[in-house]
Amino acid sequence: MLVRSTTKYARISPKKARHVAREIQGLSVSDAIDTLTYTPKKSAHLIGKTLKSAVANAENNHELSADELIVKEATVGEGPTLKRFKPRARGSAGAIRKRTSHIFITLTDEFEAPEEKKRSGKPKKRDTIKSLFGAAKTAPKKEEAPAEEEEAATEEAAEDAPEDRGRVFETAPDDVDDLKVISGVGPGIEEKLNGFGVYQYAQIAEWDAANVATFDTLLSFKGRIDRDNWIEQAKELAANKG
Repeated sequence: MLVRSTTKYARISPKKARHVAREIQGLSVSDAIDTLTYTPKKSAHLIGKTLKSAVANAENNHELSADELIVKEATVGEGPTLKRFKPRARGSAGAIRKRTSHIFITLTDEFEAPEEKKRSGKPKKRDTIKSLFGAAKTAPKKEEAPAEEEEAATEEAAEDAPEDRGRVFETAPDDVDDLKVISGVGPGIEEKLNGFGVYQYAQIAEWDAANVATFDTLLSFKGRIDRDNWIEQAKELAANKG
């Protein structure tokens, strides 16, 4: 049996009262009263009065025992708002809203055991995907080649196509040009070019398409020599030098 009690126009905001009302839902009457008694809030006092009124209704009107009652519902609704105003600076007025609440308590003598969630026999989607496609295989990590192997591979590539490198020096000549002046040539690239026998602007100025393709491969540039106009820069630098 359900027993209800209501308190209307309680002078407290619904937001403040709902925090306390949630705490007593599902509790027995004795536990709910103890909880409200030791809760130092104004809403606890107002909700406690409503709860005691509901217990009195159950005992006097329906002849129910308070020890068997449970708080089934404890809800707080919004009541009318009283509007007041306070004078502020420069002739303005500040609004003051005095909110009210309606408190509803429902008791029951029927104990409802919480339903246990039944586990479905269907396999989970994640397990189904694993069974269909198998466990994800980790990609093998690529072993990083040491610097010595890279240098050996560069030397082998240089030996495979010596005729496509154009005019090269076996040893450094007396007049070595600063190849870093060319746009796109840094200290590392200059060192590699010297390793391939290129030391002067004139050598780069004499390159043809086959030479450019060879050095693109040796330096792993992928067309960077043509994009940076190495040959035109080398011709200009060689002319200024002469």
